[in-house]
This record gives sequence, C-alpha cells and structure tokens, in this order.
Amino acid sequence: MREVILAENAGFCFGVKRATDALEELLKAARPGEKIYTLGNLIHNEVYNASLRERGVSVTAPEELSELAEGACESAPVTVLVRAHGCRKETYAALADLAEKNSFFKWIDCTCPYVKKVHKIASECDPETQTFFLMGAENHPEVVGIMSFFDGEKQVFPSPDALEKALSDPEKDNLHKKTPVMASQTTFNLVNWYQSQEILKKLYTNFVIFDTICSVTEQRQKEAFDLSKRCDGMIVIGGRESSNTAKLYAVCKKNCSNTVWIARASELEPERFSRTHRIGIVAGASTPSEEIQEVYQTMSEIKENFEELLESQCKTLNTGDVVTGTVTNVTDAELQLDVGAGVTGYIKAEQITDDPAFKLTENFKVGDEVRAFVIRVSDIEGIAELSKKRVDADENWYKVVAACEDKTVLEGKVTEAVKGGVVIHYDGNRVFIPGSQTGVPKDGDLSTLVGTTVQFRVIEVKPGKKAIGSIRSVLRDARKAQEAAFWENIEVGKVYNGVVKSMTSYGAFVDLGGVDGMVHTSELSWKHIKSPADVVSVGQNITVFVKSFDPEKKRISLGYKTEESNPWNIFKSKYAVGDIVSVKIVNMMPFGAFAEIIDGVDGLIHISQIAMQRIAKPADILEIGQIVDARITEIDDEKKKVSLSIRSLLEEAQAAAEALPEEAAEEAPAVEAADEQ
Repeated sequence: MREVILAENAGFCFGVKRATDALEELLKAARPGEKIYTLGNLIHNEVYNASLRERGVSVTAPEELSELAEGACESAPVTVLVRAHGCRKETYAALADLAEKNSFFKWIDCTCPYVKKVHKIASECDPETQTFFLMGAENHPEVVGIMSFFDGEKQVFPSPDALEKALSDPEKDNLHKKTPVMASQTTFNLVNWYQSQEILKKLYTNFVIFDTICSVTEQRQKEAFDLSKRCDGMIVIGGRESSNTAKLYAVCKKNCSNTVWIARASELEPERFSRTHRIGIVAGASTPSEEIQEVYQTMSEIKENFEELLESQCKTLNTGDVVTGTVTNVTDAELQLDVGAGVTGYIKAEQITDDPAFKLTENFKVGDEVRAFVIRVSDIEGIAELSKKRVDADENWYKVVAACEDKTVLEGKVTEAVKGGVVIHYDGNRVFIPGSQTGVPKDGDLSTLVGTTVQFRVIEVKPGKKAIGSIRSVLRDARKAQEAAFWENIEVGKVYNGVVKSMTSYGAFVDLGGVDGMVHTSELSWKHIKSPADVVSVGQNITVFVKSFDPEKKRISLGYKTEESNPWNIFKSKYAVGDIVSVKIVNMMPFGAFAEIIDGVDGLIHISQIAMQRIAKPADILEIGQIVDARITEIDDEKKKVSLSIRSLLEEAQAAAEALPEEAAEEAPAVEAADEQ
C-alpha cells in the first residue's frame, strides 16, 4: 500500500500569504493603464515571480521610486507594494512623501507584522544608553531594514559563536559600555537563538531580550525532520534561490537518502519513487499552494494506478531522462546498470567524478542503486550511456544556495581562466569568480590560479544555476583573523622578524606579518642619517622590537637600533681615560678638531691640546682625514663626550728625550771602570 503525506505547514507562511493576497486583490482592482510594482522580488520563488512578470507586475528598487512617482499620472497611475521582508526606514519615509506629493502614486505596506514588531523594538531603543544586537544574516533584506530603525551603536551576528567571539574580544570593550538590547531575524534558528541568549546572560548583568522569531519556520523544519524519518521518499518543493527551502532539503536528505528538490511540479520524476511505500511532501515558505497541490495530486494519482504508470514508463527510455538503475557489474573504467525497459546502462568513470584517484571498485558494489542522466540511447544495441555527474550537480545545487545564504567558506579547484575571471568546479557546479574577487592584483595573470585548490564564498546565485563567488573575501577574513591574533599577542619589547615594505623621509614601514609597524629614522641608527635608505632597503629582512603601540589607532612604533649596537657602549667597553688611540680627523672648528675614535663616537682635541706651542687654528697643524695618535684625557658619560690630547703625547715624548743624556752620563763611568779591570 503506497501512502502520500503532505506536511501541514507546507507553503506560504502568514507574512508571505498576506503579501501575495494583497497583490492578487490589487491586480483584480487595477485600473486601465495602472502600473504595479513590487519593491524587490515578492518571494524567493522564480516560478511565481515569472508568473507575476507575465501578468504585468514589475520589480523596482528604492533608488527608482522618485522616477516612478514623477511618471505617475491619471492615465498611468503607479502602485508599489512593499514585500513581507519590509524595507529601510528611509524608504518607508520616501514612499509616504512621494504618495503625498502625487495622488497618482500609491504604495501598499505588506511588511509582515512580525517584522514590524522588530522595527518598533529597534526604533524605541535609546542610542544614549543602549546598544542594539540582532541575530541574523547581515545582508538579508529583512535584517537590513531592521537595522535602519536604530541610529545608535549596533551590530548583526550570524551565529552564537560570532556573538560570543565579539563580546569576549577585549578590543571591543565599547560593546559593554551600554545596556544591550537583543532581538532576532524572524526566521532565525530557534536552537541558535536560545544559545545566543545564554551567551548574553553569561557576559552581561543587565540586558533586554525580545523574542522575535516567527515560530512557523521552526515548526516547518521540525515537521520536515519528523516526516523524513518516517518516509522512504521525500519531495521538497521550492525555489532554488530560497535558503529556507535549501535548509528543508538538508534536513530531509539527512534522514531520507531518496529526497528530491524541485522548483515546480513539472520537474517531478515519478519513476524515482517506483520502490517507495511512504512519500512525504514539504515546501518552503515561498512556494505557491498551486504548485504544492499539483505535486500532491500527481503523486496521489500515481498511488492509485502506479502499475499502469510504471508499465508506460518502461516502454521507452529517452535522452534527457533521469533513471534509477541497479549496478550489475563494476570496473574501474565504468559501471554497468540494469535500468529496465530491456536496456543496459553504462556510466564511464569520467561521468561519475573528476577525481582521477577515485576508484569505482572501492566505492560501488553490485546491487547498489544509482540515479543517472541519460546522455544517449541505442535501441538497436539495447544500451544507454549515462551520467551520474549531471544528477549530482542538480542535487548538490542546494549546497551552493545554502552556502550563499550562510556565507559558508567552500573549497574547490580552479579549472580554467576565462574572460573577466576564473571558474571553480564545486560538487559538479560551476562557480564564476570575477577577476576583482580572485585576490590577483589588477591586470595580473589569472591563469596562475588554474589547477590550484582555493577557498571561496558564494556571494550571489542566479536563475539557471549560475553562481558567483569570491576568493578575496576569504583571504580578507584570513588577514583579519591574522591581524586579530597579532593584536592579541603584541607587547612592548617583543621582537619580530619583518620585511621593509616602504620608506618615507621620516622612517621605514615594516611588515610584521599582515600588520605594519614603523621604525622612525631616529630609531634606525645611533648616528645621524639623512634617509632610512642609509641603513635599510625595501624588501630587506630585519629584526625589530616593539617600543609602543596603540590598538585603537592600529599604530605600532618599532625600534631597530639596540644597546648592544650603541657605539658609545662599544667605546666604553674598549677604552678608558689614559688610553692612547689612533684617531681620524673628521672636522675642524676654531676651538679645536673633532676626531673619530670608532664609528659613531668622536672626541674633541681642543686647540690647546694639538701642539706644544700656541697655534692660531687647528688647520695649521692638522688636516681632514689625517690619522694621529692621541690620549683620552676625559670621558663624560652623561653628556657622552670624549676629550683627546695630542699635546700630552708630545710632552711625554719631549720629557723622555730630555732625560736620555743624563742616563747615558751615569752609565758611562761604569763602562770605563769595567774596561780598566
């Protein structure tokens, strides 16, 4: 006995139904020449939206409202309908203002009452004493609208983890300075909402929480979970762009492997359920009741007369069909299947996976059931060429849609560089990455990415299973994480190995690994230098240490010169007062000459210490570059000054010379006496 069960909460939710009913009434009462618009797509269902376009309903955007109002007249009045998601605060104001100025321009507010409730909560918050937290998807139209109603400090968190990370970050201490008011997107996951509340309660002693979740979404997912546990076949109905439907599919697929996702009744493949006994049907919040009823009716008719339908299906097999076959033979080159209708199906390895290391004999066995797309049929030979990849791509599309909504990081291989970007294959689906989103510099060679495995996000999905992704956003997040880790661990005195990134007249900027710091010119050398280029060069690896840092302004002051390399300390370790040193004359002044003792330390030879006799100027005796010996006569450690004297050595030499004849005279008699003996 075959059973078909339709979920009680299938199809339009209260808010969506309210909007679609209002539009239907508007269409019935429309005057000749009246133009009807929806502010954004009314629902996430391309089939329904296409039917609206056929009936003359157009989609507009906030920036086009002024132009529409200007063109509204008696012969061509304009009516704009605001969808259940609502819109921004300023858009509501603009609509009201335009309608007041032109009686032929009207608007109908179909914002869901649950969403309106969150608008009111946000607008009544006090920016001076409160901060507003919203749990939800930041770029979702509903969330964008809600956040526009609060002018103070606010933040959106997509998950409990994101909330906890932000509130536990010491650098975001400003989030704790005011009383937090927390609400949620109306379709936020209930389990995650409870977790978010616990986190807020743990980190705050004062808080205000508003429960703004619409329970229909949670009931729908719970019903899908329970139904898929009881059934051996599940049908999920909804648009490919609907994250709500994607989540339903994920829930059902987890419990029932024989789950299909269709956007409309015409996509239904009854043969898929030829061996099922209980079939469940669920639908997303944007699925029209007509589509649901058509699917239910179709499956109910099959239930009543399935044998007759099966007999008609077995008569022929056509190119483009999707069939379920039983594996009869496995090699690493292909699978052989019994697909009925007296036809043997073959699936070549390349029509199963793109992975050359994938072994069919390790992953399939005789008796397995495989769904495949019919590429070619030969009635004469009784064989059919099949493709499993084509079917997998359709079933995996929901992952792409869900990943777009949740901003999930995916991983795939870049297979080709095309005009304007590159292409990534992900689970059988092509994702186009525009050049600006690859992370490759402008005018760079995109072909360098071909063959590499990269992480990316899906940032947009379009009808026809077209997906646009971004590698750059993942790289940007990685850099932010690296930067956050850096600021968590930085401390004064910490040593880093960095690379000189650029130079200015006042210092050198050093890349410390995603974060830049600056070494001021005065910190590059103990000597006076004209430019940082006198000491370092761009691209050079140098060792620096943190002198100070400002996390708020993201500024780091670095040091390069060390006490060990301080010329004065080197001088003090080698020389003392009284030592005789060889010095080079480097400069002369009227009062004396400066001589280099070691690199970076000069001593002064006062004019009175240059010669034995009085001289008019140092140049009378010395010249620049001349090497002379001098005695260290004084070291001023506080002022880091050294006094030298050449005269001291001259006087010492003169004294020695004058003493020499007397010594000779004393020794002479002794020599003579020795000779006499």
